[in-house]
Amino acid sequence: MSKTVTDSILTADDTSAPAADRPRRSVGRVIGIAAFSVVAGLIVIALIVAGTIVWTIQRSFPQLEGTIAVDGLAADVTVQRDALGIPTITASDTDDLFFAQGYVHAQDRFWEMDFRRHVTSGRLSELFGESQLSTDRFLRTLGWREVAAQEVEALDPEVASYYDAYAAGVNAYLAEHRGADASFEYAVLGLQNPDYEIEPWTPEDSVAWLKAMAWDLRANIEDETARAVIAPDFTATQIDELYPGYPFADNPVIVPSLVAAQPASATTNQGTTATASVQWSEVDGVIEAVSALVGDAGEGIGSNSWVVSGDLTESGMPLLANDPHLGAALPSVWHQIGLRCRAVTESCPFDVAGFSFSGLPGIVIGHNDRVAWGFTNLTTDVTDLYLEKIEGDQYWRDGQLVPLQERTEVIEVAGSEDVELRIRATENGPILSDLTDDFGAIAADPFTGTGGSVEPPANAPEGEYAVSLKWTALEPGTTASAIFALDLAQDFEDFRAAARLFDVPAQNLLYADVEGNIGYQTPGRLPIRGAGDGSMPQPGWDSAFAWQGFIPFDELPTAYNPAEGYIVTANNAIVGEDYPYFLTRDWDYGWRAARITDLLQRKIAMGPLTSTDLRDIQADNEFAVGKRLAAAYADIETGRRGPDAALGMLQTWDAQNAADSGAAAYANVLWDELVESLFVTGRDGAAPTTDQGRLFLVVQNLLEDPASEWWTNEELGVDGQREMLVHAADAAYDRLVALQGEDPGRWNWGGLHALPLNSATFGESGIAPIEMLFNRGPFTVGGGSSVVNATGWDIGGGFETITVPSMRMIVDLTDLDRSSWNNLTGNSGHTYHPNYVDQTPAWQRAELTAWPFSRAAVTAATTHELTLRPAD
Repeated sequence: MSKTVTDSILTADDTSAPAADRPRRSVGRVIGIAAFSVVAGLIVIALIVAGTIVWTIQRSFPQLEGTIAVDGLAADVTVQRDALGIPTITASDTDDLFFAQGYVHAQDRFWEMDFRRHVTSGRLSELFGESQLSTDRFLRTLGWREVAAQEVEALDPEVASYYDAYAAGVNAYLAEHRGADASFEYAVLGLQNPDYEIEPWTPEDSVAWLKAMAWDLRANIEDETARAVIAPDFTATQIDELYPGYPFADNPVIVPSLVAAQPASATTNQGTTATASVQWSEVDGVIEAVSALVGDAGEGIGSNSWVVSGDLTESGMPLLANDPHLGAALPSVWHQIGLRCRAVTESCPFDVAGFSFSGLPGIVIGHNDRVAWGFTNLTTDVTDLYLEKIEGDQYWRDGQLVPLQERTEVIEVAGSEDVELRIRATENGPILSDLTDDFGAIAADPFTGTGGSVEPPANAPEGEYAVSLKWTALEPGTTASAIFALDLAQDFEDFRAAARLFDVPAQNLLYADVEGNIGYQTPGRLPIRGAGDGSMPQPGWDSAFAWQGFIPFDELPTAYNPAEGYIVTANNAIVGEDYPYFLTRDWDYGWRAARITDLLQRKIAMGPLTSTDLRDIQADNEFAVGKRLAAAYADIETGRRGPDAALGMLQTWDAQNAADSGAAAYANVLWDELVESLFVTGRDGAAPTTDQGRLFLVVQNLLEDPASEWWTNEELGVDGQREMLVHAADAAYDRLVALQGEDPGRWNWGGLHALPLNSATFGESGIAPIEMLFNRGPFTVGGGSSVVNATGWDIGGGFETITVPSMRMIVDLTDLDRSSWNNLTGNSGHTYHPNYVDQTPAWQRAELTAWPFSRAAVTAATTHELTLRPAD
């Protein structure tokens, strides 16, 4: 568009006077005037364009003060916001409270909400055209939206009223804000899809997002797939070496004893034509595309949370810390908010604040006036792949042909014809092998592709093989109700009742209350397996391998006021090997949990703990494998001055991945080069290198086994451990010099490891001017993979940060107003809004800001106040 305007400026004639009357000018003067005119014209056009963009952007900024008359309210609702744009909503009844939350979420984040519901319902092609068809096919096959609809149908009337009120509030906002008035993204979308119209919000739109979060935290499906894909290229022994068991002797478990103390009162017996203007970024496959949209379960996904008893704190009351690790997103996945009934009564019982998801009513993580709670990913295995034997429109099950479950859906495509999708499923789940390359590869070579763990069925007729997915999130659940049960919990009994409902995604739930109690509960719908353990694809034709049910809630691990005085969860193993049920073989390997536990014990030895101590632990950058590398290289010399000087830096390094550390930069490049040389370069089949925590243990084991075949790499001309270590040191030095120069004084980890904050939609459009409108950064950061300050990055993919502590919080049960919190970006989803990325600088420094909760504290922090009033 701007080129066309500019071309018209360059070619337009001056027709303001007849030609005969115009004064004659020298060629130089004409050229000078013309050049000035062009420059002046470009400046004017640029100012007009800039002014139009600014006006278009700002027209969607929310009204923060005054009064707005809104249809659907019964009484006035106040919305107080602080300098960070964090709202506290006060209403007289629950209908008005959740109506207002829906209204405020739409004010701050409606584009994000609309985009998310298109993701969860497999309707991205309606927004962005046929480039999103493969993603839509995959998501429609999973059927998140259909499962969400069943869950909404099953809600009890009270909880259903919360979702209905929330949807009404969103729609009340949309009644007065359409297109670019709702968000600037709709103005940009209009360049490609001018006929798009926003639909009303529904409760199903809210509940479906829980499925997306379950996908983000889906645990070991990647590991299961990877083991199956590499099986033809590696022996069973090699696969075991690449996937070692959890180091129970070295790293902690969450609940050391299955005999957990219970509170005296506790009980466990609860019952148009699209233009080519936007070229969307490509990814390697459908799984990667979905992960880019809703969250990547790759390196760094997890979380830290720990709670400390008042016996160990300066105040004499518990402290609870939490920082969930998710894919970096702009805006952050979290929206901070407070929800308060004007008078807290049985009919209006809410007085709660914390982190919410835009599009979903209630508070997901936070505290009310009596109880605080935090989440970390449970990392139990809740997904299994099944090999299916297909013949026509039937599949084999226990020696008989059974009809496939089939349905047909229509995908609407912006700028193109509708596409019909045929979805097939077995009793185990939807068939995915015709949708993804990895699953397709397993189906194409099922027996060698699973390490021989699957035997072909005897006397089976000719037919094709397929891969189906069994996953707890593909069955209706009760998490949509659990959120409100958590928000209203008053004690550990209530907390466990809420945990009973919190089935998907499976999370570790930590607890503290104002009476001084701390606790832990494993929630989740955790399968009991039959003949297999789910670590490899299993034979779907044999029901002996089917799930046999779920672990009874009363038999899930729990703890209450443990003798140690603290509980640490960091995606490490929950229980020891004596637990009677199989949970997974793919725990996080416990490096973060071990470091947090060690730091807690050290600080306890020095005196009572404070919130500052917990914050310092959240900011800890110790790189566990860095210390091991320094030891391994203590007597290694390469014979080159530069690499040997770099190795010398490791010997005086404190193993902290600080942003300004040159030694940390070299250590991490060295780690990357070593892993690539060991497992990828020159190997017939590259070994999986996505989970650095697992690789820490793999390489540690190899360092203790100099004779291992892994140390030999013929393509690199490397034979043996010492040669491999020298090769990696040389390669790391050369690579770092290419990246940051020859002067080690200029090396720094933060520059290599910088965090780009990119919008998941137009920030990935492939058009630089559009991306610049939405993206921010990169921001230099410390931390790293399997570090407490968990800023994850991919081996072999560069060092930029891709997963992050998405928020941080510390709740002080002495006085809730002494609690603190921080968000990765900011509370607003509107580009250029003051609260778009205003919390990022504090996040970089792992600093938290005051979290006002009491009415007096909220009022003192209020910078803007809005009244939502019933329309006459």
